[in-house]
Amino acid sequence: MHPLARAWLSRRTSTAAEWPLAHVAGIKGTRTVAVVIPARDEESTVGELVRQIHQHAMGGSHPLIDDLLVVDSDSTDATGSVARAAGARVLATNEIYPHIPSLPGKGEAMWRGVAATDADIVVFLDADLLSFQPAHLSALVGPLLVDPEVELVKAAYARTLAGVPEAGGRVTELVARPLINLHWPELSGIVQPLAGEYAIRRSLFESLPIPCGYGVEIALLLDTAKHRGLDAIAQVDLGERRHRHHGEAYLGRMAAEIWQTALARLDAPLGNERGDQDGSIVQFVREGAHLQPVEHDVEGLERPPLASVTTAPDEQVRAT
Repeated sequence: MHPLARAWLSRRTSTAAEWPLAHVAGIKGTRTVAVVIPARDEESTVGELVRQIHQHAMGGSHPLIDDLLVVDSDSTDATGSVARAAGARVLATNEIYPHIPSLPGKGEAMWRGVAATDADIVVFLDADLLSFQPAHLSALVGPLLVDPEVELVKAAYARTLAGVPEAGGRVTELVARPLINLHWPELSGIVQPLAGEYAIRRSLFESLPIPCGYGVEIALLLDTAKHRGLDAIAQVDLGERRHRHHGEAYLGRMAAEIWQTALARLDAPLGNERGDQDGSIVQFVREGAHLQPVEHDVEGLERPPLASVTTAPDEQVRAT
């Protein structure tokens, strides 16, 4: 391991047990915290996730969470109504900045979600979590409250697949980790670079460009390290994470977006040596006795930093 990564790992890694919910809520003071959940077709899981947050982290004399927003990204199922019934504020992507046509993608929903809340700290959670605990929220927020140098707190955890420990992070192990170890070795101490659970200061998020798709996590990580330094990042061990798994073809398209995002952040001389990359990935499906190529676009589109967007969202979509 790179010496900088080894040193960072020892000083910037904590466990969930170090950040009890009541304690973290008690030291929050006047700072505000929002949870933003980007969701697309997650009616089977988003309701319980919202209920847990609403029941255990909101309300009372010292609530940890001030705003709980689910950004519905063109769902075809009942994701929005299920989340709303469970206690979340729900907005469709096209309700936030309605004058800007929305694009598909996780990062797009996150970019618009932050615009629709005014919290000082934003916690992002994936809508397909099956192993969520309310204490995860305080673990992610805690380091931001006690250390002004920390600006991004990533979740660290083990991921299982079909009961096999550590087998769940296929894109992480096959794409993200090799890329980071090769090109950004000082970040190799980060256990889950693609974790969808993390907390970030609003001021940092607003200052960075946001990829519209699945490149958003690695972009935030690399850009934070570049612009704010390694010690602006911390991680908290949350134990084990269980979530819905995707097939290899879906993960292949996800990996292509992540790879493209990372390449765009390499130094220009190396980043330009990419041949005739045309922003697509070819996969194969069997039709009868023949394998047929199927081409998918990998757009690599990014939204500008929110701080540079001069027209504010309509007031009715902001937290109340």
